[in-house]
Amino acid sequence: MSSDRIPMSKEGYEKQLALLNRMKNDDMPRIAEQIAQARGYGDLSENAEFDAAVEAQGMLQAKINDLQEKLGRAFIVDKTTLPTDRVVFGSKVKVLDLDLDEEEDFILVGPGDEDYDQNKILLTSPIGQGLVGKKVGDQVEVPIPSGTLKLKIVEIGIG
Repeated sequence: MSSDRIPMSKEGYEKQLALLNRMKNDDMPRIAEQIAQARGYGDLSENAEFDAAVEAQGMLQAKINDLQEKLGRAFIVDKTTLPTDRVVFGSKVKVLDLDLDEEEDFILVGPGDEDYDQNKILLTSPIGQGLVGKKVGDQVEVPIPSGTLKLKIVEIGIG
């Protein structure tokens, strides 16, 4: 278990907390009911419904544990106090793709706020990690599965 703090917006934290509550209060009792129902079918050694429900319960418990751990390490970031001279959590960054000669905006967010259709990318993503700490005019090379992105930071604002 890592002790690194995870930056989140208040909205992102609340979204993740709502997901955790749904998993614990809705999904887990539903799976427990499925297990109880499958037990009623008799011989557990050849009971596929029972095996599937127990496996689903284990996977859900792992997700709950992971989310509880993330929320335990979360800290809420006040976006109004963010610097605009370098890229940090919450920054809106305009970059120029040096290979395609196209500009694109990214907003660096924490868990619960990511929305790739809106270019809200996780701070921990490869692009997010490549941009963090950089300033306007800096060029970065970001390794991605299909090669390397060559980006130049054009503008930094608050997302």
